[in-house]
Amino acid sequence: MDVAELVRLRTRHPEAIAEAAARRTRRPLLGPSGRLMILAADHPARGALGVGDRKFAMANRADLLRRLCLALSRPGVDGVLATADILDDLLLLGALDGKVVMGSMNRGGLQGASFELDDRFTGHRPEDLARLGFDAGKLLLRIDYDDPGSLNTLESTARAVDEMAARRLPLFVEPFISRRGPDGRLRNDLSAEAVTRSIAIASGLGGSSAYTWLKVPVTENPDDMAEVMAASTLPAVLLGGDIGDAAGNQAAAYEKWRGALHLPTVRGLVVGRSLLYPADGDVAAAVDTAVGLL
Repeated sequence: MDVAELVRLRTRHPEAIAEAAARRTRRPLLGPSGRLMILAADHPARGALGVGDRKFAMANRADLLRRLCLALSRPGVDGVLATADILDDLLLLGALDGKVVMGSMNRGGLQGASFELDDRFTGHRPEDLARLGFDAGKLLLRIDYDDPGSLNTLESTARAVDEMAARRLPLFVEPFISRRGPDGRLRNDLSAEAVTRSIAIASGLGGSSAYTWLKVPVTENPDDMAEVMAASTLPAVLLGGDIGDAAGNQAAAYEKWRGALHLPTVRGLVVGRSLLYPADGDVAAAVDTAVGLL
């Protein structure tokens, strides 16, 4: 990974990013299998740098880019979800040809901030995604019934759904019912009731659901997933999240994904930290195992 060359291009030839985007080889969102395997790397822009007990695991950008390039090179990996800074680096590295490129749209709800649920759209705009020839967008929708900031995010999400549909660009909505604990920390409720409610709310946003996808977690009890996913006919992908450092946890996550991937609306996986920073350090093996589930 030649960081000096990336910096040189950014300093001397910033238009190289737009040029790389213009010549990028594109592909349909779904390939012949009808399945998606997307790597997620939009965590740093929200100040979420930790993986398990490693507080700053994602803080080294060159290391993150090396891991992403390796993971993207593995057979069966369809693309990547990230913010503009990371996607720009990957464009300059030539790592996005023939891949699905998904821009992360709202990163203003910084981890641990008092305004975390007023999750402003500080990343890609619909017009940016269209201009760069990217393939989809993604947004995070966390709803706390006790926090007025959720209403701002809810309304902004609905307008983003409209704007993406107007451009015929797929939009992946990641909904959660969330609440703050006694320590003030925000936690997502993964009970079947909460995930079902979040899916129902997200599915009804905007003036058209034609281009809306869902990005959903596996519930606390994976056996509930069939009933939970029956709440909507929108296509969905499963998210990965941070499953920690224990190899047993990683194996358990694979099993959770395996069962849910059989459901009719579930079309694939969008996974980041658990594949890019596996407990044993073997990124290629972690990615290959996840691809095998599809």
